[in-house]
Amino acid sequence: MSDVVHIRHITEADWDGIVAIESRAYTGLGLSEGRAALRSRAEISPSTCFVLDVGSGPAGYLLALPYPAFEYPDLERTEEAVAPHPAPAPRNLHLHDIVVEEGIRGRGLGQRLLHHFTLTARSRGYERISLIAVGRSDTFWSARGYTAHPGISPGGYGANAVYMSKAVPTDPGAQPEPTGVVPRGPSVPTKRADARVPCP
Repeated sequence: MSDVVHIRHITEADWDGIVAIESRAYTGLGLSEGRAALRSRAEISPSTCFVLDVGSGPAGYLLALPYPAFEYPDLERTEEAVAPHPAPAPRNLHLHDIVVEEGIRGRGLGQRLLHHFTLTARSRGYERISLIAVGRSDTFWSARGYTAHPGISPGGYGANAVYMSKAVPTDPGAQPEPTGVVPRGPSVPTKRADARVPCP
């Protein structure tokens, strides 16, 4: 397949597509947030949120924002409705959501998006990445170096939600891909999983 693949920052024109992708991924799980909540997450930290373009348009996205360790977004509230975090800024970056359209999973696209995000977190000085694994995706995230924190019970994310985190890798030779064309590599099969559920 010769589709051109891009990873880039989110623009205003992307929101209809992001909301549609999110709804398809999460409505059946009772975890869909809606446009206002999704946008509020991205507006906190636009430099750590991305769209995955495959061919002619968005085929996935990633939303991440700074959050204190062991805290996480409330799915029923926008970020504006949450009290601001005290200074200094958290050194933890919360991977709130990563979804790749179901029809193109298994090509390693989610892995590329996750790799780009991880390198971005390192280049911006974050020390840890956290996420909430839902839909029994904790084994997927464990295989990628994330550790579960059994003492944290993420309310509102479903019965099997698991709060997980890992230290940001410190590889001085690695740099995030420039926002733009991502070179095609070998396809890495991945299973349906994501910070909240679907993905790579």
